Amino acid sequence: MPLTLNSANFVPLLCHPATPAPPINRIDASLVWLADDSIAFRYCLRGDMARLRIPAERSTERTSLLWEHTCFEAFIAVCGESAYREFNFSPSGQWAAYAFKDYRQAMNELPAIAPPSIATRRFAGRIEVDVVLPAQSLPSGRRPWQIGISAVIEEADTVDGSHSYWALRHPSPRPDFHHRDAFMLDWPKKA
Repeated sequence: MPLTLNSANFVPLLCHPATPAPPINRIDASLVWLADDSIAFRYCLRGDMARLRIPAERSTERTSLLWEHTCFEAFIAVCGESAYREFNFSPSGQWAAYAFKDYRQAMNELPAIAPPSIATRRFAGRIEVDVVLPAQSLPSGRRPWQIGISAVIEEADTVDGSHSYWALRHPSPRPDFHHRDAFMLDWPKKA
């Protein structure tokens, strides 16, 4: 069943059962429209921050392979279409944006888009990451979207750099944010 989210709601992300994460208490996310037709995501991770690898702030730049470390993600598809977009947001300020024609097919970087704005706030016991995704990065047209919101979190106190995978829903036995059934947030376009 799709989720409905309004500007005041946070939804919890669920840890994939195959990737337990004892240092994390919870991860919540929210999404709102902004006046200029961009959208803003907020991610809030609560847990034992000393046991997690959170990338240090760096210059804001497009970077590949962000999902190998702690990062927050959004997947956006137009309802009824197989194509979708993937966005990765690192607490470091680095980002990535990809376009797919279908499930994990024909991945290309989204060309010539304005970089998202990423602001990270660190506290004892939590980190908050706010992202503003410019309107030009988003699918066009008037049809509603289906959105998947997710996170990859890397632990610091394991030998192999263990990762946990968090999403609104995990429809398969292995973590797979690209699975269309994970895009469970119905997001109506602004009128």
